[in-house]
Amino acid sequence: MDHNVHSADTQTSAVQRHPTFDLTGESNTQRRSTTNTNAVSRHNSRNSQLSSPRTLLRSLTMPEKPVGNAPPILRQIKAIVLMSWLNVLLACIPVAWALHLALPPTTRNDTITFVFCFLSIIPLAKLLAFATDELSLRVGQTLAGLLNATLGNAVELIVAIIALAQCQLQIVQSSLVGSILSNLLLVLGMCFFAGGTRFSEQGFGISVTQLNSSLLIISVIAVLIPAAFHFSAGAQIKDPQEARDILAVSHGTAIILLFVYGSYLVFQLFSHKALYDEKHEDVFRSTQYPSREKKKAMANGDAGSQAEANGSSIPLNPVGSREPFQSSPTGSISHEHDAEAATAAPSQEEEEVEEPQMSVPMTIGLLVVVTVLVAVTAEFLVDSINGMVEGGHISKEFIGLILLPIVGNAAEHVTAVTVSVKDKLTLSLGVAVGSSIQIALFVIPFIVTLGWIMGKPLSLLFDPFESIVLFFSVIVVNYVVQDGKSNWLEGMILMCLYVILAVTFWFYPGKQSCFFIRYLYTRGS
Repeated sequence: MDHNVHSADTQTSAVQRHPTFDLTGESNTQRRSTTNTNAVSRHNSRNSQLSSPRTLLRSLTMPEKPVGNAPPILRQIKAIVLMSWLNVLLACIPVAWALHLALPPTTRNDTITFVFCFLSIIPLAKLLAFATDELSLRVGQTLAGLLNATLGNAVELIVAIIALAQCQLQIVQSSLVGSILSNLLLVLGMCFFAGGTRFSEQGFGISVTQLNSSLLIISVIAVLIPAAFHFSAGAQIKDPQEARDILAVSHGTAIILLFVYGSYLVFQLFSHKALYDEKHEDVFRSTQYPSREKKKAMANGDAGSQAEANGSSIPLNPVGSREPFQSSPTGSISHEHDAEAATAAPSQEEEEVEEPQMSVPMTIGLLVVVTVLVAVTAEFLVDSINGMVEGGHISKEFIGLILLPIVGNAAEHVTAVTVSVKDKLTLSLGVAVGSSIQIALFVIPFIVTLGWIMGKPLSLLFDPFESIVLFFSVIVVNYVVQDGKSNWLEGMILMCLYVILAVTFWFYPGKQSCFFIRYLYTRGS
């Protein structure tokens, strides 16, 4: 009996000592791991705080793929010459300059000069896009989209400055409104249509798109408010006083819009840069068209073939979403296989090297030369507008709203459509919509401020019909992109709307009978 009691006491004490020993070991291990984790986190946070500006700058300027060495100079010159068949139109540049300098200013001569200047700017815009693409290879995707939008608007900015210097205020306003319409309807529609020929549906970030729509609506409201002020308070204020008030309102609004654009750049490049990444979880996956065999399998009710054809039973899923995990005996093996595939994919991407066609000095030199040629040719083009309009065959509104934006946006057309076919619709939106935002929030306020400095009476009081058309176009684009997906039909709708506007502006004479608008124009002449 005593022996049994002693054995029981011994077992009880052993059982009590065993959990005490395990708990102590686990707590010590957790304490050590927690201490190490805290130390590592403090070290990482300290390093991130010290190197955050450097990291941000590196992330903006670091390309997605490694860039190889530039070819020899002769091959670079050959790449520039053979860049596109549009380079044949470069022969129009000396012809346009000779016509402008040699012929007297008549209606027929100005029309011929305008045609050759118009054809000359097209290959220059393509060369500008070529140089921009070479620069974009050496920076990140977000900064590449900003570069394409900025340098793509160089032609519009040069034409607007030259027209402002000559006090062609109607051409300035019409060309800027027409550039926004061209980017939102024609360029974006061509991107959706071209991408829809290869993909059933293409996805892009919803949050960024809605933010861009909000910025465009704010800029359109800034254009509509002076017109509403004019039609509401015009009868109570004398025209000279109203002109000064409208100019003061326009100057203050322009400064505010410039501040909004600066905030937008900080948001895009620094604080929320991840939103503009194609791999963000807010971006939807694109869906390709199924082949005929897969269509037959889908018609027969083969669920496996349907999933293989579309990628999933749902047409588009966010990139960051994952299917619910189903436990299986081989679950760990599948996880290990996925991990190996995930680590193998980046290594394969890192092996791909982008081969540039020009070096950085050659690219910058090409940009400078093309910009000078565009500036001189655009000046001759603006000089010939009045003589061509006097013939009565075409109006200034159609030239500013349709013809000049098509020439200025030629580079953006090519860039945006090319990358959309490659399933880089986020970059296409960055070029098309980003270019529209840059014109609405930067170019228009900058030109108004520049006119203020130069003593030109340029205000935000645009033509009422043009302002209304711009407002409804922004609303239509907002409805099209609000679901974060695109297809070829949406692209065709936007292009058809642009054709409708082009036909309408061909017959629109323009609102020039208002004494207030005449007062603004005659004051600067």
